[in-house]
Amino acid sequence: MLLTPDLVALTLRDVHDDGPEPSWTPLSQVELDDLVDRLDQEAGGDPIWVFAYGSLIWNPEFEATARERATAYGWHRSFSLKIERWRATSEQPGLMMALERGGRCDGVMLRLPNEHRRKNLGALVAREIRYREVAGMVRWIQVQTPKGPRRALTFWASTRRSGLTQPLPAETTATLIASACGQGGSCAQYLHNTIVDLEAEGIRDRNLWHLQELVAERIKAQQRS
Repeated sequence: MLLTPDLVALTLRDVHDDGPEPSWTPLSQVELDDLVDRLDQEAGGDPIWVFAYGSLIWNPEFEATARERATAYGWHRSFSLKIERWRATSEQPGLMMALERGGRCDGVMLRLPNEHRRKNLGALVAREIRYREVAGMVRWIQVQTPKGPRRALTFWASTRRSGLTQPLPAETTATLIASACGQGGSCAQYLHNTIVDLEAEGIRDRNLWHLQELVAERIKAQQRS
């Protein structure tokens, strides 16, 4: 991989917390509780499986009681959600991954513990969905596993109609990822960690591998300049 830990380290810097995403409205506790209650009710008596395709693979909010490979057909990973906080700033916006329509996405299924299910689900949703404008980006999707089809909860699953994501040319995407850093780390670090953990699961996303080459080139070019 061309995006080495040494190159990733060059993108990291101390950034203070500038508060919530500009123009986004933080969810109130009541709105968060309502969202969690709805998801819990929609799951019914069935176990809740979460489809992880990015950071949840290497940094889940809960101790999964089961883990298995899965494929979401009709979706693909895309660095298409523009951010100005966490791994970016308003001065240097970045991108985080979302699921976009089309293609396939190989990922990992994580089963939420049945014990204290509502509490674990609440912590997970609070971490992933902090703003009113993106509350619709948590949804149930059908995935295929070695044991057959399953219904899974996933986050940041978008359609272009939402207006929240915008797929960009690979070169533009790479430039944003190579430059952005916030109090939560850099976008290049996020990309690197995702690729490494996907590889550990036996998953190689060729789009991410192409992207990391472009990001590595951008970081080197920035250092030369």
